[in-house]
Amino acid sequence: MSKLIFAILLAVFLPFAAAAQTKEWRGQGYVFVAPTSTTEGGFGLHIGGGGEGLVYKGLGVGGDIGYLGSADGLRDGIGVLSTNVSYHFTKATKSRKFAPFVTSGYTMLFRGSALNSVNVGGGANWWFKDRIGLRLELRDQIPLQFNSIHFFSVRLGLAFR
Repeated sequence: MSKLIFAILLAVFLPFAAAAQTKEWRGQGYVFVAPTSTTEGGFGLHIGGGGEGLVYKGLGVGGDIGYLGSADGLRDGIGVLSTNVSYHFTKATKSRKFAPFVTSGYTMLFRGSALNSVNVGGGANWWFKDRIGLRLELRDQIPLQFNSIHFFSVRLGLAFR
């Protein structure tokens, strides 16, 4: 499983590392760690990474993959694969160092079998260097079969462009 996750992360990040970016960014990659809780009282840790690109003004598309382990034991976790549409408020500040965003999309939770879910969230990137920044995001994953269960995450990560 760890080799599969590594291969997918490599496939996501290599295009961002190889692409020439202009001052007006068109895409970014990110890695994150996220304490997670559920409406059922469970706690866990979600780690992962992803990328996104702008397709029209602040409208973006992207995806991420990660691993969500429970606080009882990280070995008994699940895979989390998301594809999202986002909107980045790229002109929120004059310096453009602070860029808030909102996001929503499809999530597949998997371990042996798959569970279809939706996600909603929002956050901001703070670009403290031209190509590297801090990413903070709040995300809620909602399994469609069990819509009374929510997986709330506070993602803290590193963004790069």
